[in-house]
Amino acid sequence: MKIKLKQLITPSIPLAALLVVSCFLLWMSAYLGARLATVSPVKSIAVGYLQSILIPNTLLSNLLSFSFAFLNAYLITQLNNKFSFIRTRTFLPVFIFLLLLATWNEAHIANGSHLALSLFIIALFSIFSMYRNEKAVEQALMGSFLVSVSSIIINPLIFLIPVCWIGFMMMQSFSIRTFLSSIFGTITPWILYLSIAYYLNPTTQIFDFVKHNTVSQFDVSTYALPNLIYASLMAIIMIICLVGMFSSYSRDAIHTRSKLSFLVLILFAVSILSIIFEQHAPSFLPFIALTFAFLAAHPFTLKQNNFYGILFLVFIALNIIFIVSKYLIN
Repeated sequence: MKIKLKQLITPSIPLAALLVVSCFLLWMSAYLGARLATVSPVKSIAVGYLQSILIPNTLLSNLLSFSFAFLNAYLITQLNNKFSFIRTRTFLPVFIFLLLLATWNEAHIANGSHLALSLFIIALFSIFSMYRNEKAVEQALMGSFLVSVSSIIINPLIFLIPVCWIGFMMMQSFSIRTFLSSIFGTITPWILYLSIAYYLNPTTQIFDFVKHNTVSQFDVSTYALPNLIYASLMAIIMIICLVGMFSSYSRDAIHTRSKLSFLVLILFAVSILSIIFEQHAPSFLPFIALTFAFLAAHPFTLKQNNFYGILFLVFIALNIIFIVSKYLIN
């Protein structure tokens, strides 16, 4: 018996709507079932302001978070359509992205993270359009500017700027011009932000931003066993998907390969940042979901065989089991 994912890859409009609604129901099940994530201490002025307006773990906060997630899913579709990460039309990146966020309760309270992800995805439009253009000054400036603005919300995201420079090299667009444009694009939002913060509160100390983002000591023992098992299995699925993606690399266009490699680099960088800045780990979840969705959807879409069909079903089952386990285990 051959397992085919064709109906999920290119679903009809009613089926696509059903999949999105299903993800919404899974998302809201955490709120309705009172399986709420704990709110981490405020680590930035921007997040503190957002949380003062939208109290975490409320109905309004959940609805707004899902609205931003849905917006980002739309941006993911446009990003894939424009740059063709996957050679054929597919709905899987959107479905995987929404399913992961619906499964991860901690992402439901991270309103600022979803907003930061929107800025980051828009930045990717500029960065990916720089391919083989060492004079893409405007794109380098705008892409770095948006990543820098997102780092005002989640401060450790500023470390993605050097990752973007490596991305410039991967896409053969790194030059003194693009590098300097990126520098100016990076520092401009922070100069404006710190100036306004100091004007509104003259007692503000610049070093406070450093104190709020100290490197934390990662301790595996603080995580519940189901979470560790789930994370390990998801990592294994990601590795298998990466092997499948790279095994058919030769069939992708050269510019597509460089962009996919950049997404792998972003996934690795964000994962490392979530460990180094453990207190910000929930804030990085939407970014992990973004890259996971693209990289997993590539082999799931293009490798039409039983192995990846079964692996996709295992992926779905694993997330549903993880959701159910939250109700069974205190």
